[in-house]
Amino acid sequence: MTDVPDLALARKVLAAQPFSKLLGARLVTFEEGEATLELDIRDDLRQQNGFLHGGVLAYAADNALTFAAGTVAGARLLTAGFTIDYLRPAEGALLRARARVVRAGRSRVVCRCDLSAVDDDGVETLCAVAQGTIALPEPPRET
Repeated sequence: MTDVPDLALARKVLAAQPFSKLLGARLVTFEEGEATLELDIRDDLRQQNGFLHGGVLAYAADNALTFAAGTVAGARLLTAGFTIDYLRPAEGALLRARARVVRAGRSRVVCRCDLSAVDDDGVETLCAVAQGTIALPEPPRET
């Protein structure tokens, strides 16, 4: 990730994450101050009641928040923490996690993420919201 958000490079970063590959996550938007991550809702990602597992929603929020921060702060980032509120069960064909930067500081970037389930007709239903703080760690000191 450079000064100008590079979608192709960001997709390579996502592809280097084994867990993201396991889930089949795709980065569809990576531009100044925002990022959107999508993944297909599959049966093996559901919980016992047939809804998308909350852990999958949390994963999508975490990664989307961090990628959004990366559009303004570069690639060297770590999630410092995030909260998620589940609003309704996620049902549909696709999960879309749309994150945007709220405030970028020197050492932290605060982002918000809306998570929506998208049905076969393309109708989005908001199912969770998250807010996170992404840390820019200090570079290693030379000895």
